[in-house]
Amino acid sequence: MSFLEVGQLTASYGSSQALFGVDVAMQEGEVTALLGRNGMGKSSTVKAICRMIPAQGTLALDGTDLHALPSHRVARMGVGLVPEGRRCFKDLSVQENLIAACRPGAWTLASVTALFPRLGERLGQRASSLSGGEQQMLAIGRALMTNPRLLILDEATEGLAPIIRQEIWAAIRTLKSKTGVSILLIDKSLRELAQVSDKAVILERGKTVWAGPMGELTADISERFVGV
Repeated sequence: MSFLEVGQLTASYGSSQALFGVDVAMQEGEVTALLGRNGMGKSSTVKAICRMIPAQGTLALDGTDLHALPSHRVARMGVGLVPEGRRCFKDLSVQENLIAACRPGAWTLASVTALFPRLGERLGQRASSLSGGEQQMLAIGRALMTNPRLLILDEATEGLAPIIRQEIWAAIRTLKSKTGVSILLIDKSLRELAQVSDKAVILERGKTVWAGPMGELTADISERFVGV
């Protein structure tokens, strides 16, 4: 049995169906890249896993069926989400953002600020005063403070300056090499994804069309399903 088991998942927004059969299987400690062009169902899959939209099909974490759980219970089970668009609490300070949903575990203010020293220098600042890259670091740090077993990063490097993107990727590599957290990654940079991901799952039109080890993702496959 997989740590995260998503099978033939379907989901809709009202009368508009977004997912038509998504399959994702992750073992604990794995990093999986969720790929596909814009609008193919990646963020909808994340919302379904986090129980933000209703879905049908297999949806389980460590053997527990997620369908009957509200989103806050899924979070308490160990799912930490870094949502697209960051969504920091802008009127709260950096420190207040980090401790807002903290849970006991290895990730504390000290360990998060060691991973992202910029945050340690700005603990008293309001989140609205941070740059876009710093807000992204804050969103990741806030998710880590929940001490998740599964960390979901939805476009964590989108729209950031190259130097900040590299800091984010360095942090992800650190998480992979030094922690046992499972990571589900959505990003457009295949080069960086190839360096950290164990497996890849590709969606097209709301359905899984390819899944396998990252090393088996050929240029032909990526051009067919991921390239512009």
